[in-house]
Amino acid sequence: MVRTWEQAWGEALYGEAGFYRRPEGPAGHFATSAQGPAADLLAGALLELARRESLTTIVDVACGRGELLGSLAAQADPSVRLVGVDVVDRPADLPKRIEWVRSPGGAELPDLDSPAQALVLAHEWLDVVPCPIAEADEDGVLRTVLVDEDGIETLGGPLPDEDRAWSDTRWPGPRASGDRVEVGRTRDAAFDALVARTGSGLVVAIDYGHTVAARPTAGTLIGFAEGSACPPVPDGSCDVTAHVAMDSLGADELRTQRDLLRELGVDGARPPLELASTDPARYLAGLAAASHASALTGSGAGDFLWALRRVG
Repeated sequence: MVRTWEQAWGEALYGEAGFYRRPEGPAGHFATSAQGPAADLLAGALLELARRESLTTIVDVACGRGELLGSLAAQADPSVRLVGVDVVDRPADLPKRIEWVRSPGGAELPDLDSPAQALVLAHEWLDVVPCPIAEADEDGVLRTVLVDEDGIETLGGPLPDEDRAWSDTRWPGPRASGDRVEVGRTRDAAFDALVARTGSGLVVAIDYGHTVAARPTAGTLIGFAEGSACPPVPDGSCDVTAHVAMDSLGADELRTQRDLLRELGVDGARPPLELASTDPARYLAGLAAASHASALTGSGAGDFLWALRRVG
């Protein structure tokens, strides 16, 4: 069956047999900053951000199986409320203090009960909110890309008016034949919806992204499975993701992860060498912390963009 990429993508990730509903969860296929040892450092930075902004609730949207929330629970004061949001039921092994809200998936959001004084976090959510994929034909006209269940693509008709308007404004040409656009209109709307569901506080989207000064002409649509990149086949066997036009989200601030985490105390400084002889255990712990900080702020993850919007 041939469908638009937006339709096929949504079913592949969030349908009844979708990738994100599989029992092993996303962590069974790839690691993010919200998983593993670096997650403890990221959690500490988020708690510092919440403290500076006087926020007492942290909501983690598209939280996988709650890995980052587990790190937050281990460090946060008991007065800090922690809420996870994802498409599966609450994992049984989460700390009891963590609340859970079941989400429909993709751009659709559940009722979050308008949390007040909340840090609402969307960590690598928008890159898996399906969006229209367009490709320029031989005349430079953007056409909707269609795809079948095997990942074979064909060009459909010209982009609908609202997608063309977004592309002309946010991802302007000129375009050569084969140039692609990932129409971020759906991501913008999803971020707006998340802001609308927040009573007061700070909404933060963290993602692979780009700005209008450097849009990728070939696009970024790709699949991931079992630890490796793979062709994006919309059959539920792999993750399907595309980078986000982060400057289109209407954020109050747009920062690199590297710069913001360093401001929040994740500097990656190595412990002094003399500590190796005076306190070896502390020295080794410091080396490990520096390594994890480098994983968050070095090339790759450090280039993630944080879009911050204040509410209320």
